[in-house]
Amino acid sequence: MKEELDRAYKAFKKRLKIYQNDAYSSSPAAQLSGNKPTICGITPPDGFPPEVWDELVAKGKLKKSGRLTYELANPK
Repeated sequence: MKEELDRAYKAFKKRLKIYQNDAYSSSPAAQLSGNKPTICGITPPDGFPPEVWDELVAKGKLKKSGRLTYELANPK
């Protein structure tokens, strides 16, 4: 189970980074100012059951930010 939690958390962080980079590259205003758009909550990647995301919330790695969205609990 620990390996699955680690894989899910890594996949979540990777997807979040992809969304953030995509938002930055598609926003000319953000590129001119140098500020990255803030995307915090996303729908977690498919391939992991909801129990995995609930367990990551219980461990304090993620927090629920909506019905089907999560965000990093302690973003760096």
